[in-house]
Amino acid sequence: MAITLTTAAAERVRSFLATRGSGVGLKLGVKKTGCSGFAYVVNYAETVGVDDLVFDSAGVKVVVDPASLPYIDGTEVDFVRHGLNEAFQFRNPNVKGECGCGESFNV
Repeated sequence: MAITLTTAAAERVRSFLATRGSGVGLKLGVKKTGCSGFAYVVNYAETVGVDDLVFDSAGVKVVVDPASLPYIDGTEVDFVRHGLNEAFQFRNPNVKGECGCGESFNV
C-alpha cells in the first residue's frame, strides 16, 4: 500500500516548504504515547534516511520510517480548517480505536 495526501494536504506541504526554503517533503511516523497507545508524528523532512520509505503523492514526497509503516500503511492525510483551527487529519484504515481527546489511537 502507500501513504497518500489529499490535494489540500499536498498544497499545504508545498506551501510550507516553499515558505521555509528547505526540506524534501513530509515526514510521517508514530510514537508510543497517550491513553490509546500511539500518536502521529508529523514533521517536514529535511533529508531521506537510508532506511526511510518514500511515497510520492500529488507531487509531494512522504517520508516514513520502516518501524512506523505497519501502523500507518494505507493512511490518507488531509489538511482541514475549522474556524480558526487548522490541522492535518488522518484516515488510517488500521485504527481500531481512538482516545476520547483524539490525540492517540490503537491498532
